[in-house]
Amino acid sequence: MGILHADLDSFYASVEQRDDPSLRGRPVIVGGGVVLAASYEAKAYGVRTAMSGRQARRLCPHAVVVPPRMAAYAQASAAVFEVFRDTTPIVEPLSIDEAFLDVSGLGRASGSPVDIGARLREQVRERVGLPITVGIARTKFLAKVASQEAKPDGLLMVPPDRELAFLHPLPVRRLWGVDAKTAEKLRAYGIHTVADVAGLPESTLVSLVGAAMGSRLYALAHNSDRRRVTTGTRRRSIGAQRALGRRGNTMSVAEIDAVVVNLIDRITRRMRRAGRTGRTVVLRLRFDDLGRASRSRTLPWATASTEVILRAARELVAAARPVIADRGLTLIGFAVANIDTEGAEQLMLPFAGQHDNAAIDGAIDQVRRRYGNAALTRGVLVGRDPGMEIPTLPD
Repeated sequence: MGILHADLDSFYASVEQRDDPSLRGRPVIVGGGVVLAASYEAKAYGVRTAMSGRQARRLCPHAVVVPPRMAAYAQASAAVFEVFRDTTPIVEPLSIDEAFLDVSGLGRASGSPVDIGARLREQVRERVGLPITVGIARTKFLAKVASQEAKPDGLLMVPPDRELAFLHPLPVRRLWGVDAKTAEKLRAYGIHTVADVAGLPESTLVSLVGAAMGSRLYALAHNSDRRRVTTGTRRRSIGAQRALGRRGNTMSVAEIDAVVVNLIDRITRRMRRAGRTGRTVVLRLRFDDLGRASRSRTLPWATASTEVILRAARELVAAARPVIADRGLTLIGFAVANIDTEGAEQLMLPFAGQHDNAAIDGAIDQVRRRYGNAALTRGVLVGRDPGMEIPTLPD
């Protein structure tokens, strides 16, 4: 018993309220065209992340809308992770505003997990000025569920002898991997709570939602999660995404392609800077009905070439156009997975009429390092809004 899930509350909005006292206690929306974050005062009116700005302002007309300040969020995240690492050396970052911490070996020196969690929250408030929620449990899964139940700005421990009593009454959406579409499918079969899932044989769940999902839901409904908190591992993928809001429904093929080019350019630039290469290009989509989908393509060799990865990305988007046209598009993202941590890249001689992609990428990177990322822009992006750089964990 000693896994903490620490999760900052409405992170971007909380930073804005911290830095501008006039915003405290008021509904705050970060982002204009698409909601990047909403304070709990705004969430009380139904405002949610990735919602269009127009819809958010209709739900909460008196909300204060502020532009995002990504540098401020990255700085705040770094300060919070310093608190995490001062608490325990075993920290597993999940995103810029949440992490798992293993405190199981700190009982003699630091007290009980509840004592450690309470001090962590105090330290984040005193040193960084932000509210944070902490869930404590025997497993990573249950610690994350506990933090969700304790929000906002709370602390909740699930004792080992009360795990299933705590877990089973919760809605089925609390199980990892259950999105709105899966929950709706389960509800059609009379499955509303985690207890309903736990009461079914694994074979039945597999027949309802597929082998991988069915086995996972069966395990989680019984709080079976053997994963340990891991630290010091390099990330398995590098990605970027852009929320489009309702505007995505009216975007032309050329406008969507410009978003694709921009995202792939960002991803491959980060890969080369970190000395990483990868083989699998993953497309992630979110639709108007809040459903999600992903597609992937594996290349014959690991690469960080913008041109090669962009070609695969465009092919994935082209194949997904029918479903995009049918369901609408509110978010598009990409990731490059099957990362080679050594950055090995097979050297491919260009065919007649082709360019040496590595040489071109290297020249572009050199100019950007010297003069900044804006010094060179692909022609398709000239005059277009490139979107914003979302803070990410170090590569």
